[in-house]
Order: sequence, then C-alpha cells, then structure tokens
Amino acid sequence: MDQLGVGVVWYAVLLFSLTFHEAAHAWAARRGGDDTAYLGGQLTLDPRPHIRREPFGMLIFPILSYAMSGSMLGWASTPFDPIWAQAHPRRAAAMSAAGPGANAALVLVAAFAIRAGMAAGVFHAPASIGFEHLVEASSDGIAATAALLLSVLFTLNLLLLIFNLIPFPPLDGASAVGLLFTNQGARRVQELLRNPRLSLAGLLLAWIAMPRIFGPIHRLAVNLLYPEFGYG
Repeated sequence: MDQLGVGVVWYAVLLFSLTFHEAAHAWAARRGGDDTAYLGGQLTLDPRPHIRREPFGMLIFPILSYAMSGSMLGWASTPFDPIWAQAHPRRAAAMSAAGPGANAALVLVAAFAIRAGMAAGVFHAPASIGFEHLVEASSDGIAATAALLLSVLFTLNLLLLIFNLIPFPPLDGASAVGLLFTNQGARRVQELLRNPRLSLAGLLLAWIAMPRIFGPIHRLAVNLLYPEFGYG
C-alpha cells in the first residue's frame, strides 16, 4: 500500500478511536445524571459533532503530525456540567475513566480479530513488531489492508489508553483517581485539579514520561497477544 493509502487507514482509525473515546465520556456522564454532552450531540459514533467541537485536534493536527512524523496524533473533548461534577465527584470520576475504558475495549477487539484471523489462516505473526506491523496478512489485497488496520487499531488505542491514564492533569487518569476515594476525597481531588498551572505542568510531564512508559507496556501487550512467541 502506498503512503497515501496508509495515511487514510491511520486517519480512519484515529477518527474512530477518538470518537469512541468521547462518546464513552458522554455515555457515562448521562448515566451519572449529566445530559450536557448528550444535548450537545457528543453521545454518538458519528465523528462530525466531535470534529465540529475540536476541528484542530481531530482534523488539522492529525494531518500535520502524519506529514511531519509518519504517525498520527490528535485529541477531542466532551463538555460536562461543572456544577454536576462538584455535586457528584465520583460520578464525574467514572465519566473520566470511561474514555480510557473505551480505548481498552478497542485494544481487546483488535486482539480478538487478530487471533481469529490467525486461526482462520488469514493472518500470521510477523518476524518483527512495529506500530503498523503487529500482524501480517497471508495474502495481498483486503487481508493486507485489514492487517494494517488492526495493527494501528491495537497499538494506537494502547497508546491512547496509557497516555490518558497517566494521573497528571488534565488527562483522564488524574480525574479518574477520584474513584479511589469517598465523595469528599474525590471532591478534594477535583479542587486540586482546577489549577491551570498544574494542567500545563501535567501535560509536559506526561509527554516526557510517555516514551519510557509505553515501550515496556507495549512489549508486554504484544507478548500477551502472542504468548507462543518471545518478542523482545
């Protein structure tokens, strides 16, 4: 597949993954009593409302990052009612955890599809692992495209899962920590996270830490996917 075709697959996977992540936030918020995201159109797998809310993070930046680095990054956001979050801090924490939970679900879906394809003889394990090369097709055409799509789906969602779970504001992991406390403790966590300077520092620290965190977890995930092989 040429570079343009690979880029189209990347963007399709990123767009779906970000949309699924934000829709999970909206679903959890509505279940917890906040209809803000639902009324704003974010409780959907249609990417258009999410793009309208974050056009730079979901459209422009992914294309720029792919052109500059060969990999694609982006972001989106979901609105919520801060008064509701303050009144129900543990529900707000559950809303935060729902986004990474959606990425974890997509990692598992990709893993199941890869193993099912291997059992059917459509896929096989590669000699070496790469971001776009987690599984190989036994033939060209649709199978090769599916292998690329599943490779990116698995690894990109693992990356989104790990990054968003880093417990630094403004990432989901910082707010999700409230699930470990009572309502009173979760409310104190919320108050701490309101400081905008913490958000800037948190993003910087997460960006620095991510390369060191992702490599070992990715190797572990690959060896759980392929327990019969010894990938280093």
